[in-house]
Amino acid sequence: MTPTAWHESQHRGERGAMPGTTAKRRLPWTLRDRPGATGGRVGVAMDWWIWVTVGFVLLAVEVVTPGGFYAVFFGLSALAVGLLAGLGAAGPLWLQGILFGTLAVGALALFRPVLTKHLRSAADTVTVDDLVGSVARVREPVPADGSGKVELRGSVWTARNAGTEGILADCECRVERVDGLTLWVREA
Repeated sequence: MTPTAWHESQHRGERGAMPGTTAKRRLPWTLRDRPGATGGRVGVAMDWWIWVTVGFVLLAVEVVTPGGFYAVFFGLSALAVGLLAGLGAAGPLWLQGILFGTLAVGALALFRPVLTKHLRSAADTVTVDDLVGSVARVREPVPADGSGKVELRGSVWTARNAGTEGILADCECRVERVDGLTLWVREA
């Protein structure tokens, strides 16, 4: 048997050593013997670990980018397809792609509105009218019928005194009303 004939017989799946050599012991598995492999052609079957890697990369992208909650669903879908592929239940590559797309778009459509509704920050729901009744700390004295500076919720505001007596620095005062960016306060 010539070396060319031997190579062709190996591609047909026949076993045997090349003529003129001693038979070497084969590894317990080869790419062709692996479950889910497609005739030994590299790059045709997508391994489970590639799906898992893509899933973790997409989850990392979601963490480092400003929120939109898009990549998280694609990342979780890639992890799910990777798990199924690892168990041998994902089928061929074309089916894995369809499964990935269906899971990602389905999860995005079903869960993103709920997730964004529940994770909306409290700052988005606070209006200026919610400041009425809040207690602020005076930063600069606020004279009677005059203005000064108060600190409320980590921000410094211009304040007008709604009372008849001045308010000293480092005292607490209560917001009575909001007029644009000016708080009308009275000593607490």
